[in-house]
Amino acid sequence: MFRVSNNLVGILNFVTFLLSIPILAGGIWLSRQADTECERWLDKPIIALGVFLMVVSIAGLIGACCRVSWLLWFYLLVMFLLIVLLFVFTIFVFAVTNKGAGEAVSNRGYKEYRLGDYSNWLQKRVTNTKNWNKIKSCLQDSKVCTSFADKFVNDNMEQFYAENLSALQSGCCKPSNDCNFTYVKPTEWTNNNTAVASSNPDCTTWSNDPNVLCFNCQSCKAGLLDNIKSNWKKVAIVNVIFLVFLVVVYSVGCCAFRNNRKDNAYWNRQ
Repeated sequence: MFRVSNNLVGILNFVTFLLSIPILAGGIWLSRQADTECERWLDKPIIALGVFLMVVSIAGLIGACCRVSWLLWFYLLVMFLLIVLLFVFTIFVFAVTNKGAGEAVSNRGYKEYRLGDYSNWLQKRVTNTKNWNKIKSCLQDSKVCTSFADKFVNDNMEQFYAENLSALQSGCCKPSNDCNFTYVKPTEWTNNNTAVASSNPDCTTWSNDPNVLCFNCQSCKAGLLDNIKSNWKKVAIVNVIFLVFLVVVYSVGCCAFRNNRKDNAYWNRQ
């Protein structure tokens, strides 16, 4: 008599198989339609995820429903490794995102971001020239500062200083408050010859050129890390929920594997 755990594992893996189809199709579509390097770097991970989900779900589906013990064993092994990797990754995410936050500035609606406030591991990733050149290209392609300039173009100085800017807008699209530049437009500032006197290296890095701005500044790298930190914490919370779900599925899969062995032993005695 077929067991409940086998049916449950079969249903869960059938649903997973159905989900893997649009994920795989989306990755293939992205690889053909992407115009920039920033878009193309996503296609391979998405395709890999789609193929992985499809293979594992088929193994679990056939192993549970057709009483193929070796396939179910393979499925459980992959699930166990996935649980371990996800657990380690979640701990790692919490560890590298426990430092760093924007600093409130007097009479400003936005915060300023300092690269040294974030974890050393994250700092090393963005201070690597090769990595940063790719990231900078993606930021420029996303037009984060172009949309920033268009949005606040009609602001006078008092209005602009009161705006609640995102970490990327504050770090990459305007000069640091330390520089004491004079506001003209959101991405245009007048240097009052204070850049040399300031201890902040970003003051000499800033340019009114829309293709340069503060994309090479430490504040831009810090703004990116603050954005990553926020997103990774959300991912970590989702991972915890997903881990609980995987542990439950793995437990049900173990029951199904035990049922397979009992059923196979029964039929071998007939």
